[in-house]
Amino acid sequence: MRIWALSDLHLSHPGNRGALESLPAFPEDWLLLAGDVTHGERRLDKCFELLTGKFRQVVWVPGNHELWTVPRTTPPLSGVALYERLVRVARSHGVLTPEDPYPVVEHPAGPVLIAPLFLLYDYSFRPPHIGREDVVRWAREGGTVCGDELLLHPDPFPDRDSWCAARCEDAEARLASHPADLPKILVNHYPLEEQHAVLPRIPRFTPWCGTRRTRGWHRRFNACAVVYGHLHIRGTEWLDGVPFHEVSLGYPKQWDRPRGVAAYLREVRPEMRTAAERKVPIRSASVRDAGAGPRPSATRAAGRVAG
Repeated sequence: MRIWALSDLHLSHPGNRGALESLPAFPEDWLLLAGDVTHGERRLDKCFELLTGKFRQVVWVPGNHELWTVPRTTPPLSGVALYERLVRVARSHGVLTPEDPYPVVEHPAGPVLIAPLFLLYDYSFRPPHIGREDVVRWAREGGTVCGDELLLHPDPFPDRDSWCAARCEDAEARLASHPADLPKILVNHYPLEEQHAVLPRIPRFTPWCGTRRTRGWHRRFNACAVVYGHLHIRGTEWLDGVPFHEVSLGYPKQWDRPRGVAAYLREVRPEMRTAAERKVPIRSASVRDAGAGPRPSATRAAGRVAG
């Protein structure tokens, strides 16, 4: 069996929906779906139905778009209630979610635990001289506005920061409960390391790209690979001997449709090392857009409102 990863399908765009339907089957393999599949329960439901028919097992984590409360949607849920509803939709198709026990897969390289994470962000990926209370204004002054400020509601939490903190604390406890020497694939919509949240075209979008709470988790929890999306900048970064895969497909203009969606699946090959070996620093390296299509940006084609 093989483990594949993909994110940011953005199926609200008809071109992406049609292309996904042409994806060939991988009946022996697993798919890690790292968020921003679409907004809207009906499209997400249809996507799960399609992909579970093509892969042995699908694992999903939500991105920010799944959590958008869009006007005229039914039911009009938001925050935790919306997330829990989407988890039920996923489970109805046998899709694994961050609320399920982490599965241990018998990979050809050895047993590996797959940890789907839902961690959100807390605006901490910002310059040190910018306070939390000023970060949204600072981004706007640089021409960047995030749709989450209008559409992603944290209720019943008072703010997204608090929701993020609760999610991180829960994930830390769950990861720590597993054997330290068991290799783990960490799957999250957002990058776990601030140094990977680099967006040359919209540099002030980083506050919506993760949390400093996850710094060093790849060493702490013996990760053999990390999978994320959100940035729409495909590639692999190596840090401490661990591959960090950004696996976005992106908006229609950000990938080469004649190649098909299958060309953008990223195989996740576990880099097996012990927990002690993970603590030995190794020089980092990066490979951007490896084996993928045209280099995408994280900016919407229509402007600088980023999602």
